[in-house]
Amino acid sequence: MIQHFSSKSQPLTAVLIGAGSRGYAAYGPYALTHPDEIRFIAVAEPHDARRERFAQAHAIPPQRQFRTWEDLLARGKIADAALICTLDRLHVEPCITALEAGYDVLLEKPMATTLSDCVRLVQAAERAGRLLQICHVLRYTAFFSKLHEIVTSGRLGDIITVEQRENVIYWHMAHSFVRGNWRDSETESPMILAKCCHDLDIMHWNLGPSQRLNSFGSLLHFRAENAPPGAPERCIDGCPVADDCPWYAPRIYLGEHTGWPVSVISEDTSLDARRRALETGPYGRCVYHCDNDVVDHQIVNIEFESGVSAALVMHGHSHEEARTLRYDGTRATLCGKFAYGRDDFIEIHDHLSDRVERITPSAGDSGHGGGDEGIMSAFVRAARDPEQSLTTARESLESHLMAFAAEQARVEGTVVDMATYRQRAETLGRGS
Repeated sequence: MIQHFSSKSQPLTAVLIGAGSRGYAAYGPYALTHPDEIRFIAVAEPHDARRERFAQAHAIPPQRQFRTWEDLLARGKIADAALICTLDRLHVEPCITALEAGYDVLLEKPMATTLSDCVRLVQAAERAGRLLQICHVLRYTAFFSKLHEIVTSGRLGDIITVEQRENVIYWHMAHSFVRGNWRDSETESPMILAKCCHDLDIMHWNLGPSQRLNSFGSLLHFRAENAPPGAPERCIDGCPVADDCPWYAPRIYLGEHTGWPVSVISEDTSLDARRRALETGPYGRCVYHCDNDVVDHQIVNIEFESGVSAALVMHGHSHEEARTLRYDGTRATLCGKFAYGRDDFIEIHDHLSDRVERITPSAGDSGHGGGDEGIMSAFVRAARDPEQSLTTARESLESHLMAFAAEQARVEGTVVDMATYRQRAETLGRGS
């Protein structure tokens, strides 16, 4: 058995399970720019090219390159930490196995695709006495850190109402939630969980426990009956409205840009390879002829235990990728926009003086406005000293409970009492 563990004077050692877009491009680079903090010594990834790409970047020898997480974790604990960046539906078993083996775990969000599995993960971490952190990267951005500082400082007075919007740009909606991996709520998760457990986590962080909620929304636009006359199954097969369709696949994927999301459709990003991907793969399909079922718009209305009323709006028809928000308090109103480092701002409108203070938090160089680098830095600190952890698995669970409750409320047309819902969730976790 390989024994290669760090002391506080040595870098944390880690294994990566899932070397796709998030594992390779979002979290892996932190180890390359901060080799004194963390070092990857093994990788598990079934896709040969992705596994080899990550191994080459991090100088991982062949004997520590594995096709499956089972093969890697069968070696026992060979490092301090495990990063799990598989598809959402594949999170649970490797995470529980890693925790039971003694690893501290950084797990991509959402935790799991079912309520019972989310609770199982938290219970497993608490049972094993290990650190389990969820990649709620927004907490680790300068923007949302400043928002939290302002809200908790009392600068706004008592918070009365909150509005948060997750404005998903039109092509991202089509890429991820119509054509892509997160289009099907049965095989992955409801969109309110996949896209907005971040936003619900921020609400919980700032406002405390939720008391009850309801929700409305549907798949309104990306349906077969809305297809233009004569639209083929694939955009590339002579679409008669190509010049008038915002989601026309060649326009999105066959330009000069080859980074995300274009890099997702083919390992080879040459023009010929991308064209072949549109001819044969899921990303070339007409948005009206896909097997998608997740909503393209949803509103969640929440009453918090403090009495604050809040609304979260999520939709996939925005002109830009940006979260916008408004917090109304008894002494001031806060408005803001988080656009991942593009024109981010927070404005505080003071009731007494009518003065407007504008704050422009600096975004980091990594993805999610610096959040990807922020979560890695925080995880390294927490693995060395759990007292420095900004959030626990139990606290991260709350946003997932709110998301599943919102989906239940949307489908059933009910108002969900969160205290009862939490109790039921704990029972479900123990019974799984």
